[in-house]
Amino acid sequence: MEEFVSTQHFEVNFDGLVGPTHNYAGLSFGNVASLSNAKAVSSPRSAAKQGLQKMKALHDMGMVQGVLAPHERPDIATLRRLGFTGNDGEVLYKAATQAPEIYQAVCSASSMWTANAATVSPGADTANGKVHFTPANLTNKFHRSLEPMTSGRILQAMFNNSRYFEHHLHLPDNEHFGDEGAANHTRLCSNYGHAGVEIFTFGRYAFDSSKPAPTKFPARQTFEASQAIARLHGLSDENTVYIQQNPDVIDQGVFHNDVIAVGNQNVLFYHEQAFLDTEAKLREIQQKFGDQALHFIEVKTNEVSVADAVQTYLFNTQLLTMPDGTMAIIAPTECQDNPRVAAYLEDLVKRDTPIQRVHFFDVKQSMRNGGGPACLRLRVALNDDELAAVNPAVIMSDSLFERLNQWVDKHYRDELSVADLRDPQLLNESRAALDELTQILKLGSVYPFQQA
Repeated sequence: MEEFVSTQHFEVNFDGLVGPTHNYAGLSFGNVASLSNAKAVSSPRSAAKQGLQKMKALHDMGMVQGVLAPHERPDIATLRRLGFTGNDGEVLYKAATQAPEIYQAVCSASSMWTANAATVSPGADTANGKVHFTPANLTNKFHRSLEPMTSGRILQAMFNNSRYFEHHLHLPDNEHFGDEGAANHTRLCSNYGHAGVEIFTFGRYAFDSSKPAPTKFPARQTFEASQAIARLHGLSDENTVYIQQNPDVIDQGVFHNDVIAVGNQNVLFYHEQAFLDTEAKLREIQQKFGDQALHFIEVKTNEVSVADAVQTYLFNTQLLTMPDGTMAIIAPTECQDNPRVAAYLEDLVKRDTPIQRVHFFDVKQSMRNGGGPACLRLRVALNDDELAAVNPAVIMSDSLFERLNQWVDKHYRDELSVADLRDPQLLNESRAALDELTQILKLGSVYPFQQA
């Protein structure tokens, strides 16, 4: 593999900051946790603080950690596009009373899962040597399809230097090019600064209905979308692998690949039922990776069932290379609470693999809405020059952690029910919070209400 010359290399995790209208609407068909907790009372303040605590803990471990801003919700601009008129309070009332399903969708808290914000390819892999970003169009779910334009503006405000970063428009808003972002994308490499193998995992072929596909739950990522992202990012055939999700596990609630597999550097950690043609695809990955060692860690069904993997999000964990060179798993406490998963992880760290530690975090507010630690972060591999070009206001520090906690205490409610989303005062509170946040993170006017 060709080396990308730089003094230092990092994988930076940019975690989504939970928004002030965090709620459980149960909108995501195919996501078992989302459906099972629909309409429950949420705690926006607890959710935001749980996320911030995880970010700060990784920062304290020596990781470079960033913050991604939430979206404005309720999405008044979309309601106006759909024909609801009047002042903002009237738009809220009309939508909530005349079209409650639409109204719940435009209130969705789903942008907190920034693994779906975009697909990112580091400069070591791309033809022009720049870091490429393509926001995910998320066409499979209406409430998520509202996200790509704002995600794109936030990413451009964070990575605003054309010498190092290249931003693309999201793919066409059509189910044939359904793209779920980094949740269906994994990169393996010997070092973050070396060219790697980018693995695009898809659920179905959009233009060939004769190929295998799930029958109960939707396959959100298409093969054609994955190919399009690779073309946009200037990836070569030599460093790209396309692998299909097992339709059976999608029908068991594995709505994204990051619910059943996770990779980092030279480790691919996956369930034996995760993929189709697994052995052939692993050989292809090894061949393109080269002579250097790869660790394929396969979890057997008799060790951890798919049901337990989905319930605990064993694979929706962060797999990180620590400053000492060993790897650690950042897992939700649900993994600790499940006897079978806890026993597996206890045994895993004793094996001869790079994974040496497991750290458990309480992210229950996210888990109840259908997303674990891996859902909450977007990974961006950077060299030192690229990192220096990132908006420094979004990089976690002791002072930023303190300021964001104060901001949450000032603006967030302790509890929020689905009925509270109709309150015009909540919209005003949320906008005041987001306006102040854009000043803290130096993002400029990224929200529609700021541009009106």
